[in-house]
Amino acid sequence: MLTISNSVALADWEIDLTQIRAQGNGGQNVNKVASAVHLRFDVQRSTLPGFYKERLMQLSDQRISKEGVIIIKAQSHRTLELNKEDALARLKTMILEAVKVHKARRATAPSKGAKRRRVDSKTRKGKIKAMRGKVQD
Repeated sequence: MLTISNSVALADWEIDLTQIRAQGNGGQNVNKVASAVHLRFDVQRSTLPGFYKERLMQLSDQRISKEGVIIIKAQSHRTLELNKEDALARLKTMILEAVKVHKARRATAPSKGAKRRRVDSKTRKGKIKAMRGKVQD
């Protein structure tokens, strides 16, 4: 059971965890131990609320297929248990980030004082740089 929030949780049958061999360094051990994890989560078939499903499907994340299956590969740790925890934590983070409502940006203009200060500092810098020229005889 993966708890997303107070009212939303995912059952174990919704998340498919598969053991695979990790890639990369690790010496001889990497060739014989399946310690990496492939996590598959079907958004459309899940028990998530409709709002969660819509927001997840709107994401332009390469980990989400066109059919709505989230695939996460965890292989950064040496043990299977830590990789499972990492994959589940990354799924939870992904769902929470998709559902987060961002505050709408309101366009503002700089004040007259701010404009004046900016122009004054530009002219001051320009005068300093003008004095760096060749000395006239």
